[in-house]
Amino acid sequence: MARLDRGPVSGAACGPDMPAIEVRSLSFAYPGVETPVFGELDWRVPQGAFALLVGGTGSGKSTLLSLLKPEIAPAGERTGDARVLGENVADMDVRASAERVGYVFQDPENQIVCETVWHEMAFGLENLGVSRDEMRRRVAETSYFFGLEDWLHRDTDTLSGGRKQLLSLAAVLALRPRVLLLDEPTSQLDPVAEKNFLHALFRVNRELGCTVVVATHQPRPMLEYATCAYRIEDGRVREVADMASLGRRESLFSDDMLGWGAIRCANKGVFSRREDNLGSPEPPGDVSSAKKSSELDKSSEFVAQTSLENGSEAFPRTDGSRILQKMHGGSATTLSEGWFRYDRAGGWVLRGLDVAFSAGAVHAIVGGNGCGKSTILSVLAKTAKLQRGRMVRGAASAALLPQNPKALLVAETVRDELMEWASTCGYDENLARERAASLGLSGLDGRHPYDLSGGQRQLLALAKLLLIGPELLLLDEPTKGLDLFSRRIIARALRDHAKAGGTVIMATHDLDFAEQVADDVAMMFDGEIACMEPPADFFADNVFYRA
Repeated sequence: MARLDRGPVSGAACGPDMPAIEVRSLSFAYPGVETPVFGELDWRVPQGAFALLVGGTGSGKSTLLSLLKPEIAPAGERTGDARVLGENVADMDVRASAERVGYVFQDPENQIVCETVWHEMAFGLENLGVSRDEMRRRVAETSYFFGLEDWLHRDTDTLSGGRKQLLSLAAVLALRPRVLLLDEPTSQLDPVAEKNFLHALFRVNRELGCTVVVATHQPRPMLEYATCAYRIEDGRVREVADMASLGRRESLFSDDMLGWGAIRCANKGVFSRREDNLGSPEPPGDVSSAKKSSELDKSSEFVAQTSLENGSEAFPRTDGSRILQKMHGGSATTLSEGWFRYDRAGGWVLRGLDVAFSAGAVHAIVGGNGCGKSTILSVLAKTAKLQRGRMVRGAASAALLPQNPKALLVAETVRDELMEWASTCGYDENLARERAASLGLSGLDGRHPYDLSGGQRQLLALAKLLLIGPELLLLDEPTKGLDLFSRRIIARALRDHAKAGGTVIMATHDLDFAEQVADDVAMMFDGEIACMEPPADFFADNVFYRA
């Protein structure tokens, strides 16, 4: 492919010294919200940069990037000036926007609209009225650049998450934008897919000359590619002088808290899958996201403590004797010889799966995109049914937080979301406020859930589930789009839930979170659990799946 920084661009003249992005005195507030997301913000990104944009959950990263792409800019009160390659974003028509700015979303499901890979690649070009010959040439050229030719005629819904995200990138690049904006593009990718995606992004930047800006909470894997980084905080953007500081691995617990090493050693060997440790679980109860647990019926027992100062209660893992006692008492959740596929023509996603999850513990499931992690959660939530085998759920109630939290958000305000199940589950507004505060959602009562950041929506959906107190809490990528502080809050909430006797099972690509919070980590491969070990043992022996 030819370099994208060559040749004329319609509109304003664009010399090499002109910044790729220039924002001056930009202010923005969502409808009905007095406090702006940011005010009088200034920001410049040079042409050809591979820039990282970091900042806390809700700091305005996604809002800022979306204001640079007219088609997806949010509604609200806006003042100031935003320019891309010299042209005011507010004055761009569809063609100018396509030639200047490409945008890749966090979730490829929100971007892919066509049934086949080829048609997805051609879709944007068709909308711009590109001739058929030129369209075929661009699709061919872009496919070769990204290595898509072997699956060009595949159905998009059969692709793994990593390939879907690569397809989203390729489809945008077929339009030949000069600036590429990406919002948390790797948050749903497994470690191997993440490396492949970032390498492709690096080639786009270096070989094609495209300016790349990535909003991320996980900058560490990107530092070898980045040329500069910016932090958005308190409504201002500042360049990060010491980029190496972004690569430091931060703990989910404060310095005065107990370390995990001794606890891991104490727990070593506890999570046996032997039949004689499992006992005979009680018959499974009905899934109900609006039914209170029979034993854990007080939501106040699950209010997460956000204070990180008390070292004596630092995310304590359940001791081994208690776990064995719980398992022997019949509260384990098990899958025995489980087989599942989504349709008769498709392959088996679960292939004779045997696994046991003890109560009173946090369990993490890791593995590649499309390996079946989410399927296990769906089976346990009874939204999918095994074709063969047996599932015994040792919990009277269960709740599932899906990858897309919007599936749980149906009300017009944050307050109404939190109170949706209050009459059914018996909690009051005071408890709802406590739960919101414990998850860092204070002051958002009147906001529309869709006007929140992706991370804030994730926390809101989790708050709704914790208010109903399910015994079995199922989480699909719970830390997606969250900063360190928010991940600490969730870590505390999950440990508190397990401490109260609940069971937490999460599918995750966040290996740091799994290592520091889970009692055991299971790797899904070829439809089965390849291994299930305490975190210290699991990560000690891995080469690619390392925290």
